[in-house]
Amino acid sequence: MRTVYVNGEYLPENEAKVSIFDRGFLMADGVYEVTSVLDGKLIDFAGHAKRLERSLNELDMPHPEVLPDLLEVHRELVRLNGIEEGMIYLQITRGAPDDRDFVFPDPETTTPTVVLFTQNKPGLANSPAAKKGIKVISIQDQRWARRDIKTVQLLFPSMGKMMAKAAGVDDAWMVEDGAVTEGTSNNAYIIKGNTIITRHLGNEILHGITRAAVLRFAQEAQMKVEERSFTIAEAQEADEAFITSASTFVMPVVEVDGVAVGAGKPGPVAERLREIYLDESRKVAM
Repeated sequence: MRTVYVNGEYLPENEAKVSIFDRGFLMADGVYEVTSVLDGKLIDFAGHAKRLERSLNELDMPHPEVLPDLLEVHRELVRLNGIEEGMIYLQITRGAPDDRDFVFPDPETTTPTVVLFTQNKPGLANSPAAKKGIKVISIQDQRWARRDIKTVQLLFPSMGKMMAKAAGVDDAWMVEDGAVTEGTSNNAYIIKGNTIITRHLGNEILHGITRAAVLRFAQEAQMKVEERSFTIAEAQEADEAFITSASTFVMPVVEVDGVAVGAGKPGPVAERLREIYLDESRKVAM
C-alpha cells in the first residue's frame, strides 16, 4: 500500500480521491513530470522542476502554493515508501470547478490539483533491456502541435506503444514530414562516426531533461553533437541509435522497421553514454 500525495495530504493510495469535475480528467488540462530515484535520491530534479514551471506558464495555469516545496514532497514520498530505485510521478491540473466548461475556471475560486505517487522499480539502473537494446517501428506523428509542453494528453503516444506491441517490438518512433520527431515517451538519436545526431529543439518535441544532460556529457567527452532532423532511412544506415528518458536513461536501439542498426546490438557509444550519465547523475542526485 503506497502513500501518495493529494493536495497537501499524504494518504494511503486507496483513500486518495480527485473530483470528477477535475479538468485533468475531463479536458486533459494538466501537466506532469516523472523523476527517477536512484540510491534513494532524486535524479535531475532541478531540471524537472524548471520544465514543470515552464509548462505551467505556457498553459497560463496558476502555480500551486506547494510549488516551492516540491523537492521536500518528493523526498518525503521516497522516505515514506522506502524507494531505493524507482520513479515519482507528479501531475498538476487546472483544478476542479463546480461544473464542466470549456472556458478556464476563475483561478481565484478554483485552485490547481496536485497529485504525486511513487513507483518502486528495483534494478532500474541495471535494466536487462539496456544490455540487448530495443527494437522500434516508425509511425506517423499525429499529436497536437505543442509537444514541447509536457501535458497529460498522452492518448496518441499510448496508441503508438500499442502499435509497437502489436508489431512485436518495444517502441515506436514518430515521423512528421519525412523526419523523426521522437519516440512515444523519449527522445531519439542516431550515431554516425563520432557524431550524435538528434532533432533540434522546438515545438515539435519535448525538451527532454535527460536529453540535455546526455548531450552535455557527450560534449564534455569530446563527442560531436549535431542537432537536426533525421529520417528513418538515415537511422537504418547509422552506426548506432538510442533513446533517452527519465525512466530509461540511455537505451540502445538495435533495430528500426525490421532493419538492424549497425551490428544489431548495443554499440560502444550508447553504452558509454549510459555509463557516464548514470555515474555523473548519481554524483549530483538530491
